[in-house]
Amino acid sequence: MGYKTLVTMFRNPELDGAHLAAALELAEREGAHLNVLALGIERLPPETYFGGGTSILVQGAMSDALDDLAEAEAGAKAVLDNTTVPWGMQTIAAPVGSVAQVLARFAALSDLVVMPQPYGPGRNAEDVAVVEAALFSSRTPMLVMPKGASSCPDGKKIVIAWNQSTEALAAIRAALPMLKRAAEVDIAVVDPSQADGMADPGTQLAELLSRHGVTVEISVVAKTMPKVSEVILRHIDDLGADMLVMGAYGHSRFRESILGGTTRNMLEESEVPVLMAH
Repeated sequence: MGYKTLVTMFRNPELDGAHLAAALELAEREGAHLNVLALGIERLPPETYFGGGTSILVQGAMSDALDDLAEAEAGAKAVLDNTTVPWGMQTIAAPVGSVAQVLARFAALSDLVVMPQPYGPGRNAEDVAVVEAALFSSRTPMLVMPKGASSCPDGKKIVIAWNQSTEALAAIRAALPMLKRAAEVDIAVVDPSQADGMADPGTQLAELLSRHGVTVEISVVAKTMPKVSEVILRHIDDLGADMLVMGAYGHSRFRESILGGTTRNMLEESEVPVLMAH
């Protein structure tokens, strides 16, 4: 089992060159094919079409999207033309309201989506929407690269954030090829007294992974900081780990967008790649 079809998205040459380079590196390591979606987004809200928006306004917005698409295609090709990795590209200009469907169709028939963190300088709500579309609509696991990371680490030491959720288990199954190659995998259980049915935290998961030849340790980590994400990030730093595996959006996206949550915090703050699934 491995990753043989990877997908990534490219919108902005200034922001997206790094994670495209990381995706190419991972594709070369895995012997995989990389599919790239060059995307231009037409930003008129849907009500414009039904609320008296003029044809000039609509045409102008689509013209801008096509210009963005041309820039994205040229920027991606400048990187792809210098690689020996097999690749393909699809170019689409789409209304902002249909981006989720476009990306879901593109990413669904792949093993892994490689994306940049959707928060930070130059990023906006469209970047968040694209990441959520890949997670929720395509149901394809995603490797989120930290800001500016142009290289994909070997995953020598990987931390699993384990809370017995179906989302975490989906991420672990998706990460199995990387976990099997890792020198050490740490199952981090944060404050197990707060999780139902975790009297013996991590043991059954460790047994499952060990049968696949994964070298496993279990860390029971006290919640000594306000946010679970802060505890996990500190644990990653203490171990010198170079990758995190976790479930995504155990709560609703709306709740996390308003109140914050572990998924959102990791997408903002992690300095190592995060393999996540929903």
